Amino acid sequence: MVGDVPPTGILVGAPHTSNWDFISMLLVMWHEGQHPRVLVKKELFRGPLGWLLKSFGGIPLDRKDPRAVVDALLQEAHSGTPFRLVIAAEGTRDKGQYWKSGFRRIAIETGLPVSLAFYDPPTKTMGFGPTFHPTDDVTADMDLIRAFYADKLGIHPEKATVPRLREEDGPT
Repeated sequence: MVGDVPPTGILVGAPHTSNWDFISMLLVMWHEGQHPRVLVKKELFRGPLGWLLKSFGGIPLDRKDPRAVVDALLQEAHSGTPFRLVIAAEGTRDKGQYWKSGFRRIAIETGLPVSLAFYDPPTKTMGFGPTFHPTDDVTADMDLIRAFYADKLGIHPEKATVPRLREEDGPT
């Protein structure tokens, strides 16, 4: 275990190449007495798994229309109680082209910091890296993130998505 569980903020967990990285990160946080909220695609909340996910702090996210959930999270973040939101910014356990930018938008809108979390089985380490407040310079922020995750492989390295946001490619 490396680093300390941040007291509040947006926790980005990567690489997200297996369900085990999610479970491992929750176990680390629970061991430290923390109770994070976790965004999970709404499709997984059907049947008994839904009850289990909710008890773990899971929040169903409609990926086609995330605004209502994000608005509720913003309100919760401003409530004055400790707020920890875990987001797998890759958005999938398979290799993709871009990360989802929600972690950055929520951090900017709430003023909360972003903390980088990882699970790296090849080195038998997991934990937390740098914490920062996003700036107006998306590329500089993502360069910091890319540098941190450069040597973090995850369970299935071939499935990892390089930290990159669509916004870095310029206006669409």
